[in-house]
Parts: sequence; structure tokens; C-alpha cells
Amino acid sequence: MLDYVSIVSLFQTRPRQPDWTDGAVRMLCCTHRQSDENPRKRSTEAHSFTRFLFRHSTLLWRKKRGLVATLLDRLIARQLGLPRETCSYTTTPTRIPISTSTETFELAADIYQPLLAQDQKAAGTILIRCPYGRSLLFALLGARPYAARGYNCLFVSCRGTFGSGGKFVPWQNEEEDGKAVVEWMRQQSWYTGSFATLGGSYLGYVQWALLMDPPSGMVAAVIHCAPHNFGQQLWGTGSLSLEWVAWADNVLHQEETGIGNMRRRWSTMKRIQPMMRGPDLAKSIKHHFDGQAPWMEYVADQPDIDTRDPFYEKMNFEQALKRASIPILLVGGWYDVFAPQTLRQYTRLSERGTNVALVMGPWNHTQVGMQAEVHKQSYNWIEQHLAKRNVQAQKSPVQYFVTGAKEWRHEAAWPPPTVVLEWYLGSDQRLMTQKATEEGLSSFVFDPKDPTPTVGGNLLLLGGGSADDTALAARSDVLAFTTEPLENDVEVAGKIIVQLNHASDNLDVDLLVRVSEVDAKGRSHNITEIYRRLSAMSEAQILVLHLNDCAHRFTKGCKIRLLIAGASFPQYAVHAARGVGETSVQCKNVTHTVRYGGEIASKILLPVVSQALV
Repeated sequence: MLDYVSIVSLFQTRPRQPDWTDGAVRMLCCTHRQSDENPRKRSTEAHSFTRFLFRHSTLLWRKKRGLVATLLDRLIARQLGLPRETCSYTTTPTRIPISTSTETFELAADIYQPLLAQDQKAAGTILIRCPYGRSLLFALLGARPYAARGYNCLFVSCRGTFGSGGKFVPWQNEEEDGKAVVEWMRQQSWYTGSFATLGGSYLGYVQWALLMDPPSGMVAAVIHCAPHNFGQQLWGTGSLSLEWVAWADNVLHQEETGIGNMRRRWSTMKRIQPMMRGPDLAKSIKHHFDGQAPWMEYVADQPDIDTRDPFYEKMNFEQALKRASIPILLVGGWYDVFAPQTLRQYTRLSERGTNVALVMGPWNHTQVGMQAEVHKQSYNWIEQHLAKRNVQAQKSPVQYFVTGAKEWRHEAAWPPPTVVLEWYLGSDQRLMTQKATEEGLSSFVFDPKDPTPTVGGNLLLLGGGSADDTALAARSDVLAFTTEPLENDVEVAGKIIVQLNHASDNLDVDLLVRVSEVDAKGRSHNITEIYRRLSAMSEAQILVLHLNDCAHRFTKGCKIRLLIAGASFPQYAVHAARGVGETSVQCKNVTHTVRYGGEIASKILLPVVSQALV
């Protein structure tokens, strides 16, 4: 399956710049000092001369944009809906010195500078930090279009990636490195006095790191589909998200080239699935990485993200939501793996009165960065808040896409005003508008040797999004409750809530609860869901589950379906059961029971848009 790391490697069309420049200068130095008998001394002097050139003679490496690059820039910008270019630009590789309490190293970066008339100045400075390289793909979607429209852009590779010194330890050093980069940037002659940040996914995560202590001069941020708390992404459901194991595997090999390595990345999830089925997942992960990714091995072995663990504290930027005061544009997709965190960011910032805008589209994680709507909104936000131009960034603070209706909505806030519509679980696997007077129950047995498969949803690598999940309802390890065909359209916006009267014959269980739409032909597609690992479930409990936010119109004639399962593999680790009175875990079948009817009925609560009822 394709992911960011795999897609990026397709565009790695040039050698890593620092390696190339280091080698070239090293050759010049060695030629100049052929009489030096000490090769180690020659190498050291060459490296010193390299740093000297980067710091004091960057004009030596400055490159003007050529004809092919110009045509490519204009073609991509047109596809992204951006306005016409206002200038050309130069690209200059540079090195950014970083000094910590334990080490000193340099980050590799590219400076994009617009070619302007003598009486013109750059409209502002944009900072982009990335762990996936400064390749053609990321440059085309970030630095290059802004440089061609009058902005200075500093494009930096994160520590330990693509020519940057130090060691890449995901999630751990971004706050410290971000501060150092900004401090260096302020000292450069081309710096304009104010800057904005831009990027999505990990490129957005590093923006939250910077906002933990908002630096002076930072006037705006554009954050696409990015978390502020990575620990929540890893263990927030109570079960380890296995996509991050695959991501770690890909990151370890992202700088390798060749068709063979591309095939390796595309098959990562399939290749590591057997390892992820074992009862001792932490041990399997440790054996798989064999010390190459100690950070991932630590994650697998330490599920408690709520403790004062320094490792998890360093990746939690919740305080940034309380400290940020600059205008922030948040962009997400209903099927993005980070959608819940994007909406939490919006809620917390808007509660504080921060100037925040939200765009939510019908996209999964890898689709967000390719959307013209996203790039138009992002560009207008930068124009308005960094360049201080009279541009209206958005029609309204909140813009969201309604799946099913295939329409955009513009609102003052999220969620919009709604009323609750209740559907009750009943006999014959039905969803009914009236509660059953008599109690009943439905059960299913989860077999860890044949776990319920992942089909669509909020994913990172697996091809998330809306998918045909008809086959899930037919499985013996899934309960499916379905309405009769709807007599009218039902448009929902916000969090669907599911109340389950649930019990299990095991203390610890996993639960997938999903809402899908069944069309007139009987095909079902997922709308929203929630996944949770639950404890002390041997006694019947009333579970109140808030599903991920959505905006969807269930059209007249279709059916609403509620799916309940005990796994979603390989999205999440298969849970080893622990029965009543048992202290050890083992792979054995688990029986789930859902009760309906009576006083405490199982039901689904839909947040129906008020206007949709008229």
C-alpha cells in the first residue's frame, strides 16, 4: 500500500544535496592539498571548508529556476487552483547549526528566494520542516509555489534525515530543534521580520511543537491533518495502532533507492502482518527491528501514555492549544487518521477565542495534500495573515463537506446546531424508532485466529476512506443492526453516539462500533466508527461511545446500519483474552453479548442537522 514515505521516494530525483556538496568540496580541498600525507586531516579540513562555504558563500550554490522547472511549477499550480506566479526564484542549499546539551550538528535545508525588482521585498517568510526529505513532491506542494509568488521559504530536513546531522528519533526533538531553526532564521539577511509555518502530517506536528512556546515573529500557521499528541495516536484507543509499526519500518528505509526498495515499502503491512499476530506483540516488534528502531520498541512495550513518562511527555503538545494565539488554519479529512485530533484542536482554540478556521473534506490521509481546495485556502490564509493583503481567506470560519449529499457547507462553528434522533436496537437485528418493550440479546464470538478485517475507515497507510464493507455484516463475528429504508433524507453533523448494554465472558475485550449506509442495491459503505479496548467487561455495562465526527446525508430509500465487532486487523493489534479469575493472557475465543429493549436499551443517537428536518 502507498503511504507518504513511499510516494515521496518516487520523486527523489536528485542526490541528497548535502552529500553532493560535501563530496564536491571535499574533492576540491583534497586536490588543493595533495601534499598532505594525513587523509584523516584532509577529510576534517574538507568538512570544515564545506561548512565555511555554506555559511559565508551560499551564492556559490544558488541556483536559478530553469525552463523545465518553471513549466512544471506552473502546471502543478494550475492544478492546485493557485493564482498566477508573480516572479521566479532561486534555490540555495544551506546548513543550520544546532547545539544541544549533548551534541552539536547541522540541519540540511534549502532556501527559496523570489527574484524581485530592486524596489520590492519578499512578502514574508515561510518555514517548513520535514522528516521525509526535501524532494520534488514536497517542494512542489510547499516551498516552490510560494517562492514563485513572492515569499521566502526555508525548507528544513528534520534531525537525522536526508542530510541533516544528529539521529532521527521520531516525536522527541521537534520542540527543541524548531526553536533553534527559528533563532537561526532570524539572523539571516533575507529574513523578513515575520513568518508563517506550513505543512501536513508530521510537517504539521512540528508546528504544534513550535507553538508550545510561540516565538515572536510567528504570525500564522497552516496545519493540515496533523496531531498535537502522538501518544494518543499510538495508544489512544487502548490498543496499539499497528500502522505506526509499518510507518517505523518505512522510515528506517526511506532514504534507500531502487525499485526493490519501493516494492518493499508498498508491501510493508502485508509483510509484517504475521509478526503482528503473535500473543506477545512487544517481543515480536523488538525481534523485528532488532535495535534499529528503539523508539518503536519502547512504544510497543509501554502502553500507558497517561503516566509521567518523559518519552510520551515529549510528544504531547496539548499545552500548545492553550498557548497559541496566532491565526491558525486547520485542514482535515473525515477519513483521515488524525481527524479526531484536528477537531479537538479546533474546539480548544475556538473556545479560547483564537482566530481559527476549519476545513473538513471527504478525504483520507494521503488525499488531503493533493486537493486544490486545500491549497487555495492555505494560500489565501498566508496572503491574509502573513503578507497582510486584503484577501478573504474563507467565506466562513468553518467549511465542511457533506458526504452523501456531495455538498460543501459553510458555518460559523463546528458542529452546527442539531437535534437528536434516536434509533433503538431490536430483535431480528433491526434498528427501530421505538424502543422494544421486551428485553432481548444478540451475541457473537470473536476468534483471535481469524480476526475481523480492517475495511476502510480513518487510516494512515491502508487505503482509508469510504469502502464497501458489505461483507463485514455477513461475518459470524459481527453484529449488524439495520433500519428499514428511510422515508426521508437524514443529514447528520457531529458525533454519533452509541449506547450499548454490553457484556463479555472475558475481562479485557476490543470493540469496533461503526455506522454505515446501505444503498438500494444492498451495498454498505462506512460513514464513521470508534475503536476501544475495554477492561472489566465480564459484567454487563452500559457503554456510551462517541464515534468520530462526521457530516453525512443518509438519502431517502437507503438504510442506516450499525456494526459491532471485536477487532479491526491489521489496523489494531489482535487482543489476547484474559478470562475471569485468570492472571495471564492467552489467545482464545471471546463471546460478546449486546442486550436491547427494556429499561436500559441499546440505542444510537444521531445529531441531525435542524434544517434537514424541515
